[in-house]
Amino acid sequence: MRLFFRLKWFIRLEWRSYLLGILALLGVAMLGLIPPIMIGRFANLISERALSGATLGPIIVWIAIATVGQYLLRFGWSYFIWGTSARLERLMRLRLLNHYLEMDKPFFQKHRTGDLLAHATNDINQLQRVAGNGVLQLFDALITGVSVVAAMAVVVNPLLTIMAVVPLLGITLVAQLLGGSISAAFSAVQDMFSQLNNKTQESLMGIKVLKTVGEAAEDTADFQTKINDSIRATRHAERLDSLFNPAITILTGISFVGTIIYGGYLVQTGALSIGSLITFVTYLSALVWPFLGLGFFFNNLQRGNAAYERITTLLAEQPATLDKKGLKQVPRGDLQIDLTTFQYPDATEATLQNVHATVQAGNTLGLVGPVGSGKSTLIQLLLREFDQYAGSIKINQIDIRDYDKDTYLPAIGYVPQDNFLFSTSVLENIRFADPNISLERVQEAARWAALHDDIMNLPDGYDTQVGEQGISLSGGQRQRLAIARALIINPDILILDDALSAVDAKTEQQILTMLHNQRQDKTTIIATHRLSAVVQAAETLVFEHGRVEARGTHSDLIQEDGWYARMFAAQQLSEKLDQEVTTHG
Repeated sequence: MRLFFRLKWFIRLEWRSYLLGILALLGVAMLGLIPPIMIGRFANLISERALSGATLGPIIVWIAIATVGQYLLRFGWSYFIWGTSARLERLMRLRLLNHYLEMDKPFFQKHRTGDLLAHATNDINQLQRVAGNGVLQLFDALITGVSVVAAMAVVVNPLLTIMAVVPLLGITLVAQLLGGSISAAFSAVQDMFSQLNNKTQESLMGIKVLKTVGEAAEDTADFQTKINDSIRATRHAERLDSLFNPAITILTGISFVGTIIYGGYLVQTGALSIGSLITFVTYLSALVWPFLGLGFFFNNLQRGNAAYERITTLLAEQPATLDKKGLKQVPRGDLQIDLTTFQYPDATEATLQNVHATVQAGNTLGLVGPVGSGKSTLIQLLLREFDQYAGSIKINQIDIRDYDKDTYLPAIGYVPQDNFLFSTSVLENIRFADPNISLERVQEAARWAALHDDIMNLPDGYDTQVGEQGISLSGGQRQRLAIARALIINPDILILDDALSAVDAKTEQQILTMLHNQRQDKTTIIATHRLSAVVQAAETLVFEHGRVEARGTHSDLIQEDGWYARMFAAQQLSEKLDQEVTTHG
């Protein structure tokens, strides 16, 4: 019952609905006592040869009243109890979604997508089952069980009632004895379900790679292993769960045998009428469900406990970057980076050290360097994916950690190399931040990203469906669409993290020229491996091993004849050779 105590916050919210549902159950139970009495009276009338239209009429009327009343009240308890459990499902799904949205990168590095989906689907379904079927099973069993036992004792015979009820008590005992094992077994089933989710997602998302490298057979074998593991866990849980049915059959059989023997004796001795015995047997048949319901209730309760434990454990996790709910003003002004050191939570040494730069509003900062040199890490700090670092990053002399996240993050336009597109139209993808943005503004943003002409050549123009993750577009089109999506909000800070890698040199220059002309009072940060993208930058930082090894304008870095100069020369030569190959075909 600990689960209901932990759900008291929801019960307080919905106590009226639950109360009305329980009262409807009570009404159903009370009306359910009428038909067995009427059936017994009917049997007595037959045995006494006193059956007539006058004596049969009231029996039919009472049975009809009970039937119609139960129909209406059953609608009532199903509406209030199941409807309330659906509201719990909605609340928990929203709570999980909001939690996912609040969490940062370390959280998603720790939890795989399949696990998070399992929490939001399978676990919540188990919880909803307790709040719906569980509540129904508990109160229906208690109300029906108490009322039927009382009727059996008062209307028929107390001793016969005791003899019939005692064996049925074993159903609840069996449920409690098996409860712990069932809980552990179904926890294992849920874990296997999460793993199978993960495997399915990875196989579908990586299907092109699997086919290309010829690993389809190996992946199928691994998938089969996951399925077998899931089946074994499910079979173990179902074996434990199936022990209920034989126990119920045996105990119910004992109860009926005792009733037939002792009840028959009472009829033979004249202590009980045949009609009363029929009433008693009818009640006894109705009494099987309450004890069966208690067994199901404890079963569902164990599953719900395991599911709620998993959900609350997940919800208890806090983001590494805690939002202070601080300044709500838009971060606008000069950007000052004064990082002493930053180390990832699980790393053994610092990733960034002594990174210092000042970017005046309206200027462009370039970030270049070998793979793994620290460029993307600095961008992660700017995006507040991590807040634990020595030093500061300030905008307009205010530490970015003091801004309210809901104000700070919308002021940044971020375009990563591997961007995500939603499975909707080009139009809706570009204006995703604000669906009310006009088509004219969307087209303007597309022109800035050198994408408008490409869009007009698509089958349905701006209404063309991009497919899942933009599969119907080329790599360069996907990147430019993501740039348009960032530009349409006119961000105070635009961050391009190798976001031009899939476009040709000519298109790149078109986009960079547009950025230079249109963002005169806005800050732009470009992290790139293609050095031509930072030629116009006011300052470029050259990273190596987490440190800034060189800095300056393009001409300054060329004159230093270091890594930047050598890499720029190599890239220029490569582009020239590519052009010659294209020209001479």
